[in-house]
Amino acid sequence: MRPLDIRHIRLTQQHLSNPTLTSPVHVVKSLVAVQAQDYPGAKWGIGQRMLNATDEMIEQAVNEGAILRLHVMRPTWHFVVADDIRWLVMLTAPRVNAVSSHYYRKAELDEATFRRTNKILVKTLQGGKQFTRDELREAVKRGGIEPGDSIRFGHIMHRAELDGIVCNGARKGNQFTYALLDERVPDSRVLETDEALAELTLRYFTSRGPATLQDFVWWSGLTAALAKRSIEIIGDRLSRENIEGKTYWLAPTSVVKSQPHQRKAHLLP
Repeated sequence: MRPLDIRHIRLTQQHLSNPTLTSPVHVVKSLVAVQAQDYPGAKWGIGQRMLNATDEMIEQAVNEGAILRLHVMRPTWHFVVADDIRWLVMLTAPRVNAVSSHYYRKAELDEATFRRTNKILVKTLQGGKQFTRDELREAVKRGGIEPGDSIRFGHIMHRAELDGIVCNGARKGNQFTYALLDERVPDSRVLETDEALAELTLRYFTSRGPATLQDFVWWSGLTAALAKRSIEIIGDRLSRENIEGKTYWLAPTSVVKSQPHQRKAHLLP
């Protein structure tokens, strides 16, 4: 395999060279998670990977809860499909919390405070209610906890997502809302740790391979040790290629034959 083949295969595996998927859910499912800090850019990224995409189709998937937007894997927003949300949060939340712990302390937020804010959020949102961040900020304040500035309150909501308390609700105009995860997604898969590691690893290298261990560590937020263990768990379900002194992993089904490459420009977000 040549270095140029890496780009060609990645473009194919990520459904950019020849899109065939027909729904936003299929796109996000195939990629496991799509970074969504920049919401318009994230929607563009989904639309590029499917046939006949419209903004309305993606907004509908978000508003109906087929696609969810929350902090997972790294301390940033990602799109995930409803069926994947619980096992992804359970697997990656400890690492994200560890990375965020300095910022929690800086905002004077401890475990006792998070327990109180989570309890207030549950009480406020239960019964299928969906509220904006500003509305929940007032609810926390009424509950006797100072929400502080946007950074402090952002950490409060971030932690509630990582604790499996809230996820996004339907949008109100241009504003995002929050809903209780247990009400928005009452049923989704829960995996044991090794099962979750195997699922994440196989789907990553299938959708983004050929990729290195370091690529996987950066994308997933896992430690290098845990990422190595993940590859060991799935064993021969991945293929390995040595290219210019680096080890790349990919799914055996990926196209690896060298072939002429067309020159194309992809307007990625």
